[in-house]
Amino acid sequence: MSNSPENIPNSPELHVDSAESAAEQLEKLSKSPESNVELSPRDAEAMAERAKLEALDSAISVEAGGKERQNVNAGAPHRRGPVNKKQQEASFKRQIKEVQAELSPSSRAFSKIIHNKAVEKTSDLVGATIARPNAILAGAVFAFILTLGVYVVAKDIGYQLSGFETIASFAVGWVFGLIYDYLRIVITGKK
Repeated sequence: MSNSPENIPNSPELHVDSAESAAEQLEKLSKSPESNVELSPRDAEAMAERAKLEALDSAISVEAGGKERQNVNAGAPHRRGPVNKKQQEASFKRQIKEVQAELSPSSRAFSKIIHNKAVEKTSDLVGATIARPNAILAGAVFAFILTLGVYVVAKDIGYQLSGFETIASFAVGWVFGLIYDYLRIVITGKK
């Protein structure tokens, strides 16, 4: 017989699983030959109290095994339905604090600046109106193509560029990009 956990008679698996089985076990022990010895009422109470405590300890340890998995969401109350704005903001703040705690001091300071409410709102507004990705991409492509074309023509003619050509061609491309975004949203209905 080896000393593996399966074969050890006093292993945690053999302990009492509930208060009912603890009472049954106490009853069996009271009928055993060793329990026929007369005990004073105080000793009998002490033994009964000790048996109760052992049963509770074993019951708690058995329940704790299953509750460890359940305690993952114990911090947040159980909710039903969609997440409301308050819950989203509370979750966002909690996650930001957790992440910022792991950052270096300089990164933490930068994170606090860019995650400021005013900066975030301004960034969202600019991203939704002026700095649309398609508008910027179209502006960059138009700026490259038109500036290259103007440069080639100016080089042949002998005309000197002022630098405004790039800015103007970017603005034209940006407007075309905004028009494209607007038409795409109107036609498909998707942002």
